[in-house]
Amino acid sequence: QVQLVESGGGLVQAGGSLRLSCAASGSIFNGYSMGWFRQAPGKQRELVARISSGATTNYADSVKGRFTISRDGAKNTVYLQMTSLKPEDTGVYYCNTLTYYSLRYYDIRGSWGQGTQVTVSL
Repeated sequence: QVQLVESGGGLVQAGGSLRLSCAASGSIFNGYSMGWFRQAPGKQRELVARISSGATTNYADSVKGRFTISRDGAKNTVYLQMTSLKPEDTGVYYCNTLTYYSLRYYDIRGSWGQGTQVTVSL
């Protein structure tokens, strides 16, 4: 099974930017989508951005216009460029492979990695 390793998190002030990376040990698409998920303290994990094998993207309303998901197939890596960060963006960010139906309905296809912590201060 493909292993996923997230990196790029950190502590940033509100209004700042970060770029997260998700490196896969093998091919990451094969007809499935890749998604970035966020788990804020005390809340359920939510899908915030998704990119299909055909490069179609979808974003949660809370991040639309601020976050951009992209991929590099040659490197088996998916990125999440985050700009205009807000304190409510704080959480652990994970990537995973999924069968996508909507931002609320999807089937996870892979194993969860350790995630990468993003903390946005005022």
